Amino acid sequence: MSAPVRLGVNLGYWGAGNDASNLTLAKHADELGFSVVWVAEAYGSDAPTVLSWIAAQTSRIDVGSAVLQIPARTPAMTAMTAATLDSLSGGRFRLGLGVSGPQVSEGWHGVRFTAPLGRTREYIDIVRTAMRREKVAYDGAHFQLPLPDGPGKALRLTVHPVRDEVPVYLAAIGPKNIELTGEIADGWLPVFFSPEHSAEQLGQLRAGAEKAGRSLESFDIAPTVPLVPGDDWRVCADSVRAYAALYLGGMGSKEKNFYNRLAARMGFEAEAAEVQEKFLAKDHAGAMAAVPAEFLDATSLLGPKERIAERMAAFAEAGVTTMTVSPFVAPEQGKDALRTAVDALELSGVAG
Repeated sequence: MSAPVRLGVNLGYWGAGNDASNLTLAKHADELGFSVVWVAEAYGSDAPTVLSWIAAQTSRIDVGSAVLQIPARTPAMTAMTAATLDSLSGGRFRLGLGVSGPQVSEGWHGVRFTAPLGRTREYIDIVRTAMRREKVAYDGAHFQLPLPDGPGKALRLTVHPVRDEVPVYLAAIGPKNIELTGEIADGWLPVFFSPEHSAEQLGQLRAGAEKAGRSLESFDIAPTVPLVPGDDWRVCADSVRAYAALYLGGMGSKEKNFYNRLAARMGFEAEAAEVQEKFLAKDHAGAMAAVPAEFLDATSLLGPKERIAERMAAFAEAGVTTMTVSPFVAPEQGKDALRTAVDALELSGVAG
C-alpha cells in the first residue's frame, strides 16, 4: 500500500513578470492546506529572499528551496541561511540543495564543476554540523575549516533554528547522485519523474539508504510535476512543451545535459536527441514540437480532474509522498488549478 501523499506547489523563479500572482498562489496554497511551497534559483532571483518574503505572509505552509545552489554559497553560509529562515518562519523551512551544472557553476559562480558527489557529501556534513550548533572543524578533500595555515578558529553558529534538525533534500538526476540522496538526505527533489519509468531510480535510492543502514520509510519523495487541468490532455500537454524543450534541449551543453540523459534513460533517447539538436540550432518551435506527448503525459498532471486523480494515484503507488504541482496556466487560473489539485488528490484516495 502506498504512503499518504501531501501537496506542495513550486513557484519556480522570481522576476519572470508573475511575482504578484505567485505570492497570491502561495497564500492560497497556505489556505488550502498545502504542506510546502518551493522556489528556485539559477542566475536571477535568489531563493532565500523570496522564501523570507513568502514566509512573512503565510502562517502554516512550509517554505522550501528547490534548490539552493551548492556552488553559490559556502556550507557555513548555507547553514546560516537555513537557521535564519527556520527561525523567522517558526520552524517551517526545508533545505533543498543541488550542484547545478557546469555552465552555471563555472560560468556564473566561478566554481569548478568537479567531484560533485564528494563535494555534496562534505557540504551536507558541514551544514549539519553547523546546524547542530557544534564547533565547525572539518578536514575533507574539498573543504577545510578552519584553514590550516591562518588565524581562523573553529566557530559555532550563533542563531538557534526552531527545530533540532532542518530537513535536507537533494535535487538529483544521475544514478550515483540519486544513490547519494538515499544515503545522506531526508528527501529527494526529482524532476521529470514518471511512475512508469521510476523503478530504476527508486532502486538507486534504496541502495543508498541501505548503505547508510536505514530504510526509506520516513523519506520524502517530492517531485515537481507540471499541472494543467482541462478537457483534453493532449491540448493541456502543449502548455508544457516550451518548458520540456528548454530543459531537454538547452539546459547544459550538447555533451552535458543531465535532463536529456534522463529522458534517454526513460526510453526517449532518439526524441531527446532531436529536441536538443533543434533547440541548439535555435529552432525552438521545432524543438517544442519534437517533445513526445507520451513524455509530457508521463511526467505531468494533465486533463480533467478525474484523469489527474488517476495519475496522482499512480505517482503515490510509485512512492511519491509529496506531490509538488507547478501550474502551467495563466496567472488568473492559478488558484483554480490548485483547487483542482486538492479535489483530485481527495478523489484519488491517497491524500495524507
